[in-house]
Amino acid sequence: MKAQVLIRPKAGILDPQGIAVEQALPALGFGGVSNVRVGRLVELDVEDPEQLDAMCQKLLANPLIEDYEVLTSS
Repeated sequence: MKAQVLIRPKAGILDPQGIAVEQALPALGFGGVSNVRVGRLVELDVEDPEQLDAMCQKLLANPLIEDYEVLTSS
């Protein structure tokens, strides 16, 4: 099974990459952008999708500072 895990900083956690992107966009002529958060997407093939939550808790995400969302497809 193909799976995707979307990992983002938790609300209230400093996101230096998001801040840099938010500051750079107006300089490039893109206005009206705020609250930019930069995360990452992990794609993987798994035989047992029930293991995905444990994978995220132990390795893929840092549960103290990051939220994650597991997306699966057949």
